[in-house]
Amino acid sequence: MSSRSQSSEGRELPQNDSGTLAPEEQQSEKQEKRPDSDDHLVSLDPSEDPLRFSSLKKWLAVAVIAMGSFCVTCASSMASFTEAGMAAEFHVPHEPTILSISLFVLGLGCGPLITGPFSEVYGRAIIYRVSYILLVVLSFPVVFAPNLAVVLVFRFLLGAAGASFLSVAGGSIADMFSGPKVATPMACYTISPFLGPVFGPLIGGFINQHLNWRWTYRILIIWTFAEMVAIFLFVPESYAPVLLKRKAQKMRKGTGDQAYWAPLDRRDTTLTRSLLLSCYVPFKLLFFERMALLLDTWNALLLGILYLMFQAFPIIFEDVHHFNVQSTGASFLGIGVGMGIGLATQPFWNRLAAKAAAEHGGKAPPETLLIMGQVGGVLVPLSLYWFAFTTYPHVHWIVPILASVPFGCGVFFVFTATFTYLVTAYRPIAASAMAANSFLRSAFAAAFPLFAGAMYQKLGTVGATALLAGLTTLMAPLPFIFYRIGPRLRARSKFAV
Repeated sequence: MSSRSQSSEGRELPQNDSGTLAPEEQQSEKQEKRPDSDDHLVSLDPSEDPLRFSSLKKWLAVAVIAMGSFCVTCASSMASFTEAGMAAEFHVPHEPTILSISLFVLGLGCGPLITGPFSEVYGRAIIYRVSYILLVVLSFPVVFAPNLAVVLVFRFLLGAAGASFLSVAGGSIADMFSGPKVATPMACYTISPFLGPVFGPLIGGFINQHLNWRWTYRILIIWTFAEMVAIFLFVPESYAPVLLKRKAQKMRKGTGDQAYWAPLDRRDTTLTRSLLLSCYVPFKLLFFERMALLLDTWNALLLGILYLMFQAFPIIFEDVHHFNVQSTGASFLGIGVGMGIGLATQPFWNRLAAKAAAEHGGKAPPETLLIMGQVGGVLVPLSLYWFAFTTYPHVHWIVPILASVPFGCGVFFVFTATFTYLVTAYRPIAASAMAANSFLRSAFAAAFPLFAGAMYQKLGTVGATALLAGLTTLMAPLPFIFYRIGPRLRARSKFAV
């Protein structure tokens, strides 16, 4: 399936996920046949163009969106230290309480299949606002839950409500920044959903050391409410087709002339069809594209290991090194420091990308992006081997925490490289490529914590962690392989550029 089509004048037109011309371009073709209606096609003035927003306005929006993503993913792992309290109060074993994390993460994976299409019809800002309203409202049943079943049902719904920040936020940044300027704000956003799970146990450990487990969710309500207010105040609508549609409506109402129109007004694709495509195309990509499947599986394995750590760290640092709850939560800081170091190297990667672009006539091949993934692919297994063989009781506790620093850095490199590569290589269906990645990642992240306790009990801290290191070692060659054969695979692909 070709990703481009030719108009009547010979210019190339982009296609959408279904392989047909994008609605805007279909309408453009129609307008070439009816030039008299071009006078009523609205356009954005420079002051209305999101790309021309002031730097303060754009970066304030990026900061609020990143904090919103951080809050949502932090909520996923804050529950890790509420498990003992829930088990005692509801008189259930510890294992079912782990589902409070797994179901939340599963909701994060399913939500993007819905929120993506809605954002293309109603805009980005309304999706964020509705998401955070739901996050506030749906948190109350968890706080006042009479039994574990209520907690689990609403934790899944909370995950689905917060998923918009994993599917829509990248589009908001691309709306406001273009060309080389998009790399830094995208990196700042990309790190937020991965720092969230790391800082969740730190915050949750402090709360549960001193207060009842329900206070974890009470504090989350306060936090999400503050984020909701910030979103209403500082995150403007940035999706140009929706801005054009609103402007056309305003002009029709103000002038009484019903001829004014925007591309979305004459959109041929219905919302129902868009929803069906958003659920169908990601799985079609996974089934027919081995490169996408392998890279998504690599990402899923790493996120699964990250969420497995929420069960493994208490075993290692509470049982072996006799940490209290608060100190165990602080032990995750090593991963956070590693991610921060990874973000600090972004200027180096920007210069590398600029150099590669200069060598290829102004546009570097997508495979250049995998160089960062190569570094991450080496760092992750090395750090896990280091971590595995320093979990003995006679080894000082700071050593395994130091071992987690390169793990955090490597995870950041892998995710940043893979996300950017998938979006670039599968640009005609970029949203579907990321939805497939998100779904598979969330499925692994939901499943891994469930068997962590049994695995560490059976294999011990050294054996279990070394097994994880071995799995990441098997996946480490992927960025090196696709760096070499990626162009050939993309040339044969029905989906890739």
